[in-house]
Amino acid sequence: MARIRLFAGAADILGASELTLDAATAGELRRLLVAGHGTSAEQVISRCSLMVDGVRAAEDGHPVQADSLVDVLPPFAGG
Repeated sequence: MARIRLFAGAADILGASELTLDAATAGELRRLLVAGHGTSAEQVISRCSLMVDGVRAAEDGHPVQADSLVDVLPPFAGG
């Protein structure tokens, strides 16, 4: 199972800073994260970026391995 680290609003809405989930792709992982948490979770998670093993998962088909480390990051401003 992939290790998922949640930050800021994602951690707040899901009630955890870390989870383990079994997902084959970034899109499947997003669906699992919002399942059972309602519209608010979907709104928050849809705005977050997923970093899978240090690489931004820009597409739903981005692979997630059983031993992957996934960071769910909120949008950042500034720079």
